[in-house]
Amino acid sequence: MQGISPSTQAERKSFGDFIFPMFQNTFTPRMRHWLLSLLCMGLLHQAAKAILMDKLADIKLCSDTGCSHALSMATALDDFVAPDCRFINIKRGQTVYVYSKLLPVEGAGVFWSGSVYSERYVDQMGIIGYFPANVVNETHIFVPDTIKSPTTEMDFYCD
Repeated sequence: MQGISPSTQAERKSFGDFIFPMFQNTFTPRMRHWLLSLLCMGLLHQAAKAILMDKLADIKLCSDTGCSHALSMATALDDFVAPDCRFINIKRGQTVYVYSKLLPVEGAGVFWSGSVYSERYVDQMGIIGYFPANVVNETHIFVPDTIKSPTTEMDFYCD
């Protein structure tokens, strides 16, 4: 390429050359652009697959307006297997942090939301979900005075 300075040749590199420098001699520029396009489409195609489930209650009791602080700590009395994505699995003896308590609609069960803590079942730690109140025994109450707030559709979304 006569008449083009070395600095101009460096400027003519494509964006794909910077993203895939290790493939610069392996793939043609056109192939690198296809790979970059596929990568971008894959990253941008994070479709939301959330499912709106039925509400378990209309009112919940929390320690604060965002239900972000634990109300109490409890110990699981028995195993509980989650029937759907709104619930969490609980094993007997696990420590459960309770974040909210749903006030049941007439004829409905009493459910609380919380997360489990166990050094043995670390895959469940940090996941917040619902469980029947009769599966646990409260051992420590952190916040005796609770705030009533309405439940929202987001309280019952599943990933």
